[in-house]
Amino acid sequence: MSIEIKKFKKGGELYWLLGLLFISLGVALCAKADLGVSMIAAPAFIIHEAIDGLVPAFFTIGVVEYLVQAFFAILLCIVVLKVKISYALTIVVGVIYGYVLDMWLLILGPEPFQQVWLRYVMLIVGDISTAIGVACFFRTYLPIQSYDIFVKDLSLRFKLNINIVKPIYDFSLLAISLVLAFTLFGDVKEFDWSKIYKTSFHCLGLGTIITTVINSPLITLMGKIFDKILGTEPLLPKAKDFLERH
Repeated sequence: MSIEIKKFKKGGELYWLLGLLFISLGVALCAKADLGVSMIAAPAFIIHEAIDGLVPAFFTIGVVEYLVQAFFAILLCIVVLKVKISYALTIVVGVIYGYVLDMWLLILGPEPFQQVWLRYVMLIVGDISTAIGVACFFRTYLPIQSYDIFVKDLSLRFKLNINIVKPIYDFSLLAISLVLAFTLFGDVKEFDWSKIYKTSFHCLGLGTIITTVINSPLITLMGKIFDKILGTEPLLPKAKDFLERH
């Protein structure tokens, strides 16, 4: 006996809210696992760690995050040779995301999970949460993070498969993160690399590698699940038409 799931069609705006909450929660969980954050989040975390103590307290990880996202929004305009209102709005979304991320980090607290096995469990939970969020963002018409719209619009601009562009993008950011971690601190030789399986090196670790490998397949899987229960039709079709034109 099969159970028929009734699909809710008008999920365009709901996808945006779910994306914002799940991505920020996933990143916060991975940070607390202390096995290495995702390659997408790593640059902001590494830069914040490098300047921490040199800037005022209000210059949080969330603030660095939306500044990095603003850079990616500008870079996208250059790559696709187009300036759109939606690209400017991604900066606004980045600011909102930054403060939501700070909220989750405050709720979870700064101390990492103590047991190593729990760190790996929460890393996977965080990766799943992030994948759900990204899959949601790929299905909303509303402005999303510049990280995700970069992949989405780059794929559209050059007529490429988004499921191929995403892993290439992920590994590129991983390489950038490694360069930042190895050059900004100068303590590569002092770090006890025998403990890399249970702690991170400036927000990078085995967890980062795991996330880089499973991120795209997880996003694809979560997207297929959501497609069965939630449609992408907007509650505000005029808003969608406006954003698509601009």
